[in-house]
Amino acid sequence: MTTNYRYVAIDEAGHETVGDVSANSRREAITTLLKQSLTVVDLDNNTRATEEDGPGKKRITPLDVVTALFELSSMLNAGVSAAEAVTSQSQSSAHQGVRWAFKLASKTLRHGGSFEQAMESSLLPFPDYVSFLVRAGEASGKLGEALNDACEQMQYDIAIRSETRNALIYPVILVLSGIMSVLMMFVYVVPSFVNLLEEAESLPFLAWAVLSAGKWSNDNFLLLLLLLGLPPLLTVGAWMQPKIRIQMLQIIERLPVVGEWISHADIASWSKVLSSLVRNRVELIMAMELAAESVRMPSRKRVLVKAKNAVKAGDALSVALEDNECLNATGYNLVRVGERSGKLESMLDALAKIYTEQGQQRMKKVLILIEPLAILLIGIGMGTIIIGIMLAITSANDISI
Repeated sequence: MTTNYRYVAIDEAGHETVGDVSANSRREAITTLLKQSLTVVDLDNNTRATEEDGPGKKRITPLDVVTALFELSSMLNAGVSAAEAVTSQSQSSAHQGVRWAFKLASKTLRHGGSFEQAMESSLLPFPDYVSFLVRAGEASGKLGEALNDACEQMQYDIAIRSETRNALIYPVILVLSGIMSVLMMFVYVVPSFVNLLEEAESLPFLAWAVLSAGKWSNDNFLLLLLLLGLPPLLTVGAWMQPKIRIQMLQIIERLPVVGEWISHADIASWSKVLSSLVRNRVELIMAMELAAESVRMPSRKRVLVKAKNAVKAGDALSVALEDNECLNATGYNLVRVGERSGKLESMLDALAKIYTEQGQQRMKKVLILIEPLAILLIGIGMGTIIIGIMLAITSANDISI
């Protein structure tokens, strides 16, 4: 059965040409093109190519990118050339958007671009440090190892975000359940006793407040939902603004336990990124600048930038970090030992592990505080409503007697 194939090939003059060829199989299509003095770069079923002539609608997640990079690094470490590895990804990746991205990267390589330029042209959402790891890998001839380090760092970032998100699921559900319970009490239970407002000439303040709030909630239910939903929407909108986000982070940073938790997570991320960059022979000043970009807390980022400037001025890394109070005593000692022994990347990995564990301990403390506090507030809210209703009932009975 004859099938139409769409091909991308290079002619004898070195120019790229695109077209269609009819053949009974892929092998026959390639043979036909070779007879025309065309070197086949890409060959696919014409129907499928038409369907995938674009990045697709499905969003590319960080996990999709890590998977693609891991497959790419595995092929490179196995001795496959960069051009062949990228072409293979453009044809066999499970995600349509990733296949399209590697088609763009393959085109850049065919036109004489570097691997770093090919990765940039793919438009995949890489962190900034990936480009520098790729550049260092190309320069050292260890591109596969550099990509593997990039995968490990991205996996570490994903794991930290996932761990934090998963840890907050239960407290968030608990808080939302409490809010919904209190809301249901106000809207459906309290209004049943609103008639007590008319029958009783004088009610205790708490009873009057609860019944009045219930009556208002029942009469203005949509407005109540709007008032409850508006603060989270405003918070998310404010967080999307860079200047406001910095101010919010500064407030969070001053909180007793939460600030310490995020600060430790920042240092762990900084250490891990710096370790990967140093291992791949990225120049230290540039490595410190890129690592500082992974830090969220404004004050922590400022001191790390100061440390980078001190290293640029000639100070040793350990001295610059200690003078600017970037780490703790253990951190300074590990960096100092790493500088003296020539194993700075190993010491930075150890530092990242220490701060990760400390950050996890702080996170557990935050969760330990959130859960009882949420239960306490929910209990206070429900108890207040019940006491208010009971006071209203007893007051009405006293008056009727």
